[in-house]
Formats: sequence, C-alpha cells, structure tokens
Amino acid sequence: MDGQSAEAQLSEFLRTRRARLKPEDVGLPDYGRHRRVPGLRREELAQLAGVSVAYYTRLEQGNGRNVSAEVLDSIARALRLSDAEHNHLTHLAKPKLTRKKKRFSGKSQQVRVQVQHLIDAMEGVPAYVIGRRLDVIAWNRMAAALFGDLAAKTPEDRNVARHVFLDPSARDFYLDWECKAIEVVSVLRLEAGCYPDDPQLSALVGELSVKSDDFRRLWAAHTVQEKGHGIKRLRHPLVGELTLAYETLKLPDSHDQSLIVFHPEPGSAAQESLRLLSSWGTDAAQPQGDASLSS
Repeated sequence: MDGQSAEAQLSEFLRTRRARLKPEDVGLPDYGRHRRVPGLRREELAQLAGVSVAYYTRLEQGNGRNVSAEVLDSIARALRLSDAEHNHLTHLAKPKLTRKKKRFSGKSQQVRVQVQHLIDAMEGVPAYVIGRRLDVIAWNRMAAALFGDLAAKTPEDRNVARHVFLDPSARDFYLDWECKAIEVVSVLRLEAGCYPDDPQLSALVGELSVKSDDFRRLWAAHTVQEKGHGIKRLRHPLVGELTLAYETLKLPDSHDQSLIVFHPEPGSAAQESLRLLSSWGTDAAQPQGDASLSS
C-alpha cells in the first residue's frame, strides 16, 4: 500500500518480524558477536524454518512464487507469528490464491436493511457497522450520542483511521490513544495484504502518511493484529470518562463488514453515563463537533 506492491510488503514484513527476535528468544546461542542489524540473521531464521538460506533470502526479497503452504507454515513458526500475522504472510506470499476468496470491489458500501433495523433496536448501547478501510457505514442513535453526530459528516470523514490520526480531539477522546492507533494501523495493514489493488485504500494510506508523523511511524512497523473484543477507555465531553467493553461480530454474507457493540459493566458508572446520553439523545452529540469513532 502507499504505492507498495505485494512483493515490497512481503519483503518488509519478513524483515521487521525477523528483526524483533533475538537468538535467545528462539533457543539459539548468542556468542556476543557484533550484529550489524537487530534480530536474527537470515541464516539463523532459515535454520529454524528448515529451508536453505538462498530460498529464504529470495522470499524475503519479495519472491513468493512457488512457495508452498508448508514452507510458509514453517517460517511462520520460526518467526513466532500470531494467527493474524500468519494469515497476512499468506496473503502477501500467495496473493493469487487468497485473492480468489477476497476480490476487491469498487462498489459503494451498504448494509442490509435488516442490519440497520437490528442496531436501531439496540436502544441502550452504542452500535455501528464498520466496512472496508475502517469506514463507518451504519450506526444507531446511541452511537451518535457517544461518538458524535455521524450523520452530519461526509462519508469520507466517517472513517476511524482518518479521525484517529487527523482529528486532534481523538487524543482526548481515547484515553489509550497509542493502543488505539496501533489497532487502526494493524487493521489497515491486514486490508493492504488482502486488497493491494484497492485505490481508495492506497489513497487513504497515502493521505495519512503525508499528514501524520505517528501514522508513518506505526505503518513502518508492519504490525498486524485482529482485535475482536476488549475494553475501551473514553472521555466524553458531557459525561466524562467511560470504560466500555466491546464485541466485534462479523456479518454473514458480508465478510468486509463487522458489527461493533459497546456495553458497560452492569451497575457501573459507565452504565449510568450511557443512560444520561440516551436521555439527551442527539443533543449529546452536539458539543463534540468532530467526535470520535472507536473499534
């Protein structure tokens, strides 16, 4: 992405994963020799994966042609990749195979009307649907009360990544902003591996790279992870700090769309804060201006 081919992404991903490992991390002796680069050497990684140094070098140079799934599995184990990282490696090394399952479509993103009815029925909790490129494409009244008047934004501005890195209010809204920023970049990296030919994703990454030093720093780390659930600590301008759990549910027949629901612990201060926001309705969104988005 940002103009990079899948081959360049593969090369950088493997190098950054190798650089984060030390010999002692994988049971290899470290004789204290001077290392010109951080992490394992190529020959050490090749030894762990059970492949020749020349073979691994070609792969790290971006040449994934004819690499088998078994070899990728061995390299993933040697690099101690997570499941998300392993899948990302496969997308980058074998794009023709994985793209048969995930073909990029330039069509506008829409949710089924039944999904909109479902989130509208969730009156007590914020809920929204996120699509490709972290675009928010549907939401309920409580989501607007917590995250701001989404209907007043242009479709382009209803984007989590653009908000997190380009809107100064995000650093106040997300109490763990750095963690949120890493999550956002990780999701975009996964999408870049799946859809290297998506021009809108390329444009988004390019825009963020030009306008945000933090985005450039995190993008260069090639971090990928899937965050299906967890805790978010937020600061709303009217009700103050809230701690909310969230769940991410993949929608059937729409593998690029996920329903994200936020909920408080029963009896908590956050539950009472959501009750207040619900009673204020759309008025609660007004003071936030360029309000937040979260996933």
